[in-house]
Amino acid sequence: MIRQEPSHAPRHSRSASSIGQKVMRRVRHWLSFLAAFVLAFGFRMTGVAQAQELAPLPGGSGGGGEATAPAKPSNGPALTLPRDVPVVLSAAQAHVPPLPAGYITKDLGWLRFSYPPQAAERVESLLRDAESVRAELADALGQNVLERIEIRVAPTVSDMARLAPPEAPPPDYADGVAYPRLRLILLSMLAPRGGEAVELERVFRHELAHLALEDAVLGQHVPTWFNEGLAMALSGESRYDRLRVLWNATISGTLLPLSEIDRNFPTDHFEVNIAYAQSADFMAFLMRQSDKARFAALIRRVREGSPFERAINDAYGSDVRKLEFQWRSDLERRYTMLPILTGGGIIWVAGIGALGAAYVRKRRRAKAILDRWEREEAIEDALRARALVEAKDETDGPASARAHLGLRALKKPEMAKIEHEGRWHTLH
Repeated sequence: MIRQEPSHAPRHSRSASSIGQKVMRRVRHWLSFLAAFVLAFGFRMTGVAQAQELAPLPGGSGGGGEATAPAKPSNGPALTLPRDVPVVLSAAQAHVPPLPAGYITKDLGWLRFSYPPQAAERVESLLRDAESVRAELADALGQNVLERIEIRVAPTVSDMARLAPPEAPPPDYADGVAYPRLRLILLSMLAPRGGEAVELERVFRHELAHLALEDAVLGQHVPTWFNEGLAMALSGESRYDRLRVLWNATISGTLLPLSEIDRNFPTDHFEVNIAYAQSADFMAFLMRQSDKARFAALIRRVREGSPFERAINDAYGSDVRKLEFQWRSDLERRYTMLPILTGGGIIWVAGIGALGAAYVRKRRRAKAILDRWEREEAIEDALRARALVEAKDETDGPASARAHLGLRALKKPEMAKIEHEGRWHTLH
């Protein structure tokens, strides 16, 4: 005998709904707990990072060399320059030594590339990509750049020093150095410390960016953060390290004012990392695709002789302070609630991801159960309707008997079963 069900929502649907609500409540509870834990862990890691003395970002040791003695540009106060701002040295002030015997020289018209025979394989990609890198720099700066330069590759840092002007040797911590006024770039195949191979592609792009900027603005003064940030942003170096440093600095409130970076570039290892990371990220902010025309206008105005502050105000309709405020607001949105790149923080984010995956699996399983119950209830409804027809036919005569026999011939569907605490139960 088929039991009549109430006209309101089926029992299975109510049970499934209750199960789904319980699962959702538990998932929300654990996600909230883990999110709070991750944030707390991130703050703790920030304190640890501040206490540690971090090594400079690769851009710091890989850019062009510069003496750290104060220098004074024609239109600004005395500056403490970072280690990788290009060396400002005119051709009249320096003597470029001749190439060692046995060096191979390739002339691409705009680029004269010299290297020892053992470097042939490593510089092959640089020669192949040189024209495309030059085109990328010209497009980013909105000017024709790098009309004629010379690049010299040395086996080691000491060899690189012998290829440099004696009046301005590269610092012993640099694996590359740029001399814009001499149209010269020097690269070392080995790092200054540890004897590890240098990523020549990275240093190559970094130094070319320095020379390209010099060409684009015709040697006019630009802030230190602009010069260094542009080289790092266009070379794409140290992205992971920059993100980590920026997150730590944003959470701990240790970001440096751009004016301070330009006036007195930090020498403390921790602040040096922040200065490099900030400079690169702020330049990426200025060079966004939506602001490409504004950035090109800025370069053009500086090239024409406008002071940098006036040029950026004319191009962006805002001064550096307001643009810096907008960038910091954007930075906080990106990093304040996303502690995904700090030390062990990734472990907790992975835990949240695993919990999310488990939640998705539970939802799919619950949906499968609901779908099965719906099919079973549809069968029950069909049988109930047939039984009503049978009861009516029995009162109408022989035809009803045949219908009754036909109904009995129908195969009775298998009763629905569910698992609860390791035991199976038949639903009635």
